[in-house]
Amino acid sequence: MPLGLPLVGGSHTRTAGHGTAGLETTEAERSERLAAVREGRVGSVHSWELVTAVDGPGTRLTVFLSGCPLRCLYCHNPDTMQMRRGTDVTADEILARVARYRGVFTATGGGLTISGGEPLMQPAFVRRLVRGAAAMDVPVAIDTSGYLGAQIDDATLDDVSLVLLDVKSGDPETYRRVTGRELAPTLEFSRRLAARGTRLWIRFVLVPGLTDAPANVAAVADHVASLGPAVERVEVLPFHQMGRDKWAELGMRYELEDTEPPTAEATEAVRDVFRARGLLTH
Repeated sequence: MPLGLPLVGGSHTRTAGHGTAGLETTEAERSERLAAVREGRVGSVHSWELVTAVDGPGTRLTVFLSGCPLRCLYCHNPDTMQMRRGTDVTADEILARVARYRGVFTATGGGLTISGGEPLMQPAFVRRLVRGAAAMDVPVAIDTSGYLGAQIDDATLDDVSLVLLDVKSGDPETYRRVTGRELAPTLEFSRRLAARGTRLWIRFVLVPGLTDAPANVAAVADHVASLGPAVERVEVLPFHQMGRDKWAELGMRYELEDTEPPTAEATEAVRDVFRARGLLTH
């Protein structure tokens, strides 16, 4: 199959990548496929792209895996929620692409970012990608909600240079409203990472009427500050409507149809809450 070309560049408001063009797919029989999935040789991939200054430092090859246990009301890639919507791709093909870009990663301080969906829905596949990249001395970042943090073992984390952790709320009730799940696993995973000294970039999405209550913002900021020096930076990301049409295309009800993005002033005020706790915030 001819190798496709990703879009170079990107922004925090982008949707997931540009398909799986250029990645080898497999049509193995069901039993062979299940064995390959269990061993991490094959994963369900939504898309990939080569981006700069978005999913970690430098130029990144970001691979978006399919499947997520959360149902975030503001998700801008709802087509990544179900694993069956992805394409079977071998770990070897992704690692071959990582090898191709090693020179770029070295020159820019970049590397591989494994995102989703929720990548830890596929822990064996993530483990194989992490170890394969580490064997090439390519830094690896994982972009995760932390809800399935218990699925990744310490040996794999030893080869992860950065975790991009989405802390969607500091209040359990708000978190349940936003995601349909419990907050506690994310907090526990963040504390585990901090205790290990794993580098953390924290992301918080500011949604008017949903996550912007002062008490909720303060709770997120207090928790992040409690993690200590492992936290290198915080990104407060303003809600946007770029994923709205995808919900309609999938026949899914979108509850934030009438929600406006926060103003620049409101977003900066929330960033100041984090800065007041000594956190480098963007």
